[in-house]
Amino acid sequence: MWSTKSSPQAGMPSMVLSDGPHGVRFQQDQGDHLGVHHSVPATCFPSAAALGSAWDSELARRAGQAVGREARALGVNVLLGPGINIKRSPLCGRNFEYFSEDPLLSGVLGTAFAEGVQSTGTGACVKHFAANNQETDRMRVSADVDERTLREIYLSAFERVVTQARPAAVMAAYNKVNGIPATEHRWLLTTVLREEWGFAGLVVSDWGAVTDPVAALAAGLDLDMPGGTGKTGGQVVAAVHDGRLAGAVVDRSLRRLRDAAAATAIAGDLLPVDVNDQHRLAREIAADCLVLLKNEAGALPLSASAAIAVIGQYATTPRYQGGGSSHVNATRVDSPVEELRAQLPGARITDHDGVDPTAAAAVGAAAEVAVIFAGLPERDESEGFDREHISLPADQTALITAVAQAARRTVVVLFNGGVVSVEGWHDKVDAILEAWLPGQAAGGAIADVLTGRVNPSGRLSETIPVRLNDTPSYLNFPGEAGHVRYGEGVMVGYRYYETADVAVRYPFGHGLSYTTFEHSDLMVTATGPDSARVSVRVTNTGDRSGKDVVQVYVAAPPLPVRAPARELRGFAKVSLEAGESAVVTLELDRRAFAFYDINAARWAVTAGTYRVQVGRSAHEVTAEAELDVTGDQRPRPLTLDSTVGEWFAHPAVGPALNAVLADGMSEEQARAAQENQDMLKMVESMMMRQFLSFLPVPVPDADLDRLIELSAQPASCT
Repeated sequence: MWSTKSSPQAGMPSMVLSDGPHGVRFQQDQGDHLGVHHSVPATCFPSAAALGSAWDSELARRAGQAVGREARALGVNVLLGPGINIKRSPLCGRNFEYFSEDPLLSGVLGTAFAEGVQSTGTGACVKHFAANNQETDRMRVSADVDERTLREIYLSAFERVVTQARPAAVMAAYNKVNGIPATEHRWLLTTVLREEWGFAGLVVSDWGAVTDPVAALAAGLDLDMPGGTGKTGGQVVAAVHDGRLAGAVVDRSLRRLRDAAAATAIAGDLLPVDVNDQHRLAREIAADCLVLLKNEAGALPLSASAAIAVIGQYATTPRYQGGGSSHVNATRVDSPVEELRAQLPGARITDHDGVDPTAAAAVGAAAEVAVIFAGLPERDESEGFDREHISLPADQTALITAVAQAARRTVVVLFNGGVVSVEGWHDKVDAILEAWLPGQAAGGAIADVLTGRVNPSGRLSETIPVRLNDTPSYLNFPGEAGHVRYGEGVMVGYRYYETADVAVRYPFGHGLSYTTFEHSDLMVTATGPDSARVSVRVTNTGDRSGKDVVQVYVAAPPLPVRAPARELRGFAKVSLEAGESAVVTLELDRRAFAFYDINAARWAVTAGTYRVQVGRSAHEVTAEAELDVTGDQRPRPLTLDSTVGEWFAHPAVGPALNAVLADGMSEEQARAAQENQDMLKMVESMMMRQFLSFLPVPVPDADLDRLIELSAQPASCT
């Protein structure tokens, strides 16, 4: 199930591959890929949904190192992670395994995590390639998505991880992409992954994803896991013998397998890790992932001498990880209520399981502040199925409402892998702490933040909408008749909400602190024709130390394609003492200003004035500066199949075409043309070859050839 076959004749040792993204799920005996059978105890670190909200690449690198060390200690060669699929819809049951709705944030954190894993000698396997954004019909659904959207949203994070971290492996997904199984998709596995991005590692299938091993090998897949029914080898041999598959293709995959096994080989004895050190690190990481959504009237941090009611079953047994193949057999699990008692010995803490909302409300009313631990049970979100709504269970909502009506102050701590709605009770509570699925040290990390020992610094890596109906993929998720149409295009997550001006409950990038920060002295300096350096001063204007996340967005001028209102193009997390200032500098490369031009089959930069924005979220911009970008000097040549609008809009060809037309007209025709300028709008979408047949006088072929040649000259676009 988890090991490859060895071949002494070919000089190829066996490799052990193991889940998962937030901890090692190593099974010694009965193996399965759904988390059914037990695995060896290992540290359960915060899920990717939590780690994504830390907005901290160094923290992601440390998490990767820790998981990689533990994998090495257990004899694992390749760790199946990170997962970097985009959170297209909040309903996806596997969203807890992924970082963000944004490809830059996903790519940067995924790169750091993979680098951390591989620094230990363990190979990283980035997954699930590609457009694997739902669990409904996941084994066969076709994700139908245009190339621009693929390139800008769904492939971008993979490109960054592959080109920068050089992972040992890439996992091909279950689903189809535009009708072709990902495991048999030559354009994805060979043209893009290997030829464009230069990937030299191993392409492995998701477990059981291969239905045609011969087609998969020919497309660029190397390793079929867990090996099917044992018939794969015979099918491949037969295909080589009858000429359907070149022997060189098989040799190439064998070479890649051999190279991967050699690169991740474990020499000498397995060295155990200190599980206590790992747990302490898991706690430190988790505390930085928590997002303080709301904090009115200083409800948090909790007073060290207050009467506190701790309510809810998750206060004693927290939900700290997701279900399915990534499920880790944790070495230990902290209890939030016991950690609060340990940190607040002077407080009077009473706990209640919350099963009876009326009794829980009475406990809350007797305290100065009630802290409710709520969230989604594992039965509501897991690998293998999607949610149908984003609401909390009815009993959880009833509990929050009852306690909030009775208590003087109410704090809600949420455990969930995917976004949950806070509508119906949001305005009744004083503070909300989003904990996501923060790993086995959840209890200690949450207590650290609730008591103020750690200042919360998490920021949302995905939008919390007001209604599910408001989400951009609402009408196209999860699809029908075996297809899901990505009809929202590039308008995923905040890109849609900001562009369409749709109100949300909490925007992408939002997160509060117990201190305050100010952004000033924004400077944007061109470092090339289509690159820039951004610097901004961040000042901690509060009375305690804390961490701020500087978020840099770019708003483009009018483009040949529909563009989002703004897009995240850089970020950095900075730690400051009270009253301290620091200048944060970020580099914006060409891709920060580019869109994917499907007609030219390349990344293109449009000349114009771009607005570089610094914000506290995708919605709240705190500073802005303009940057003039030269743009591409390689215009797309016009043809007779280009539209009339494109011909007249061309900066050099348009005036020249007008001159050619005027030369061939009589005075009366010229006057009539001048008087009917508005009629051009009627024919803007007509191809030039059609338009020419409607002209009162013919345009010489020599003039047309000259204008087409002019359109291809770099100088013609200035």
